[in-house]
Amino acid sequence: MSTSTTVENKFDYIICGGGCAGISLLLQLLQQHFVEKKKILILEKSPQTKNDKTWCYWENDLAFFEHIVHHKWDELGFHSQNIDLDLQIEPYTYKMIRSIDFYKYAKNMILTRSLIEWRVEEVVNVGTNDEYGFVHTHNNTYYAEYVFNSILFEKDHANFAKSNAYKLNQHFKGWVIETESPVFNQNKATFMDFRVDQTMGTTFVYVLPTSPTRALVEYTFFNDELLDNKAYDVLLKAYLSNYWNLTTNYTIIEEEYGVIPMTNYKFNTHNGRVINIGTAGGWTKATSGFTFSFTQRKVKEIVSYLENGKLPVPKKSLFKSRFKLYDSILLNVLKYKKMEGSEIFHLLFTKIKANIVFSFLDDDSTLKDELKILSSMPTSIFLPAALQEIFKRK
Repeated sequence: MSTSTTVENKFDYIICGGGCAGISLLLQLLQQHFVEKKKILILEKSPQTKNDKTWCYWENDLAFFEHIVHHKWDELGFHSQNIDLDLQIEPYTYKMIRSIDFYKYAKNMILTRSLIEWRVEEVVNVGTNDEYGFVHTHNNTYYAEYVFNSILFEKDHANFAKSNAYKLNQHFKGWVIETESPVFNQNKATFMDFRVDQTMGTTFVYVLPTSPTRALVEYTFFNDELLDNKAYDVLLKAYLSNYWNLTTNYTIIEEEYGVIPMTNYKFNTHNGRVINIGTAGGWTKATSGFTFSFTQRKVKEIVSYLENGKLPVPKKSLFKSRFKLYDSILLNVLKYKKMEGSEIFHLLFTKIKANIVFSFLDDDSTLKDELKILSSMPTSIFLPAALQEIFKRK
């Protein structure tokens, strides 16, 4: 590294962003012997002292984050205008992690390691040369062997906007509510409730009870336009009134809001010694917004490459690329409103076992199961969409 840089601004690894991807990478790194003498810096503009996100995912074993799982369900419900289903998800369990528990766990781990620092600073730019990656904040410049960046900068948004990729948003607002009397079955979550109005695009509600009197209720859209903040509140109130008979007999304990890009845009995986992670690295599932499980897989690859002295960029599998095609086909159908999303998921869960659908959504299904899933969709709609996406790739 350049001799002009001060010692305190040199690190082995810098992680830009203390969200799901950044913290997952940090925690996996801290399990490895080869990082015991590595200096690691985490830069995050927020002190991360609030529960601002909830991550839900399914898995069939007890994995790395089991000790901070806030709640889990073996039973899930699905609702549409025409049917109510109990989804049989074995061997999976549906799990919830609250971001505040995630942040606290990471910070407690940092306290045990003198070479790890968490600094509350906003990253304004990252860059690279042959020797090191660098990070500019408003007040400092930092240097590292590798910079792991989870931030989409203005230039990234501009490139994305100019691209021909499909661009839908998954946007949502959720309330954690406490009711005056027992209302919920804490052993069963509502995975998707499509009984709500569908005129604004694919629209559904999650209901994730953690006790008989407490649940996260989240109103979710797949479309182009975001709503005014108050509009989500109106919709949440109406849903609770119409389907749970809750009007004034509950208290809002917490709120969360998010926007996740649903796109087949090819995000840059890296630029020299800057390695993009999370949404910035294209880790978000394009057709569902699910990120947590994909992040854990990618992070394990990165850690393995670092341990073996390789460029820490997760490899793209040609065989796995078929899932990108499936994503593009579904985005094609949703973008051009060829079929309502509510009807697509209705067909999936009525014709296909839920555990197979979950493995498909997790990019972990077999070709045999994928053929079952594809054949459950209307050929007149999905075959032309598939041909369009296949010929685009040539």
